[in-house]
Amino acid sequence: MFRGNHPAKVDEKSRLKLPAAFKQLVDAQGVSQFYITSSDGVKAEIWPLPAWEKVEAKLAEFSIMNDAVEKYLSLTSYYGQQVEMDSQARLLIPQILRGAAKLDAEVVVMGKIDHLEVHNQAAFEASLQSSALTQDDRRSVGAILIGRPVQNP
Repeated sequence: MFRGNHPAKVDEKSRLKLPAAFKQLVDAQGVSQFYITSSDGVKAEIWPLPAWEKVEAKLAEFSIMNDAVEKYLSLTSYYGQQVEMDSQARLLIPQILRGAAKLDAEVVVMGKIDHLEVHNQAAFEASLQSSALTQDDRRSVGAILIGRPVQNP
């Protein structure tokens, strides 16, 4: 399970060194192949390949008949590439995604349960100020945590 935030850097060759805490988890799973993509062009999503293949399997059941799934697949294919972690725990960020998300120096690498997200550090910190949890957000998360259906306001 990926959790927490670990600041990092993307080097001049577009490589991200996987933070040690996340590398330990990846090593424990025996994973060296990843799918790096984005569904919005603002952040990179780093999926261990087995986890991404589960997402693809679920989407494959609906892709022909669901416009939202087709849009999602178009975005994640446009930004995405399968990569292999090198011997120094570095991952190559796809060039199109690196440019769109401005992943060219200081970044934050955050655990999102089954994958990692990589954000431009300055842009992410600025967005934190404008996207605080609302009372409705807190109620919704609380309902999920105690196993109740989420009520839309």
